[in-house]
Amino acid sequence: MNPNAEHPDALLTRDQTAAALTACGFPIKAKTLSTKASRGGGPPYQLFGPRVLYRWGDALKWAQARLSTPRLSTSEGDALSAPKRGRRPPSRPDTPGSAIR
Repeated sequence: MNPNAEHPDALLTRDQTAAALTACGFPIKAKTLSTKASRGGGPPYQLFGPRVLYRWGDALKWAQARLSTPRLSTSEGDALSAPKRGRRPPSRPDTPGSAIR
């Protein structure tokens, strides 16, 4: 891990942030951080002139927040994200004269 990344207020470049997160068990590439910076969903960053800098504590907190809850089985994730099955209520017509009275 980068020696600068030991302090939560350390400012790291995008490459250093990706390397430090990867060393901590959160494999990510600098290119992914770049994409998330332009599309949203990545860790907060600051600009120093044209250079992007990430605060190490914020980047680590962001990565930890992306972890799922601990699981005992691969099927546990399916149960949480599976849509509930059942009948949907009938759709109502949008035309003005077709309302049920």
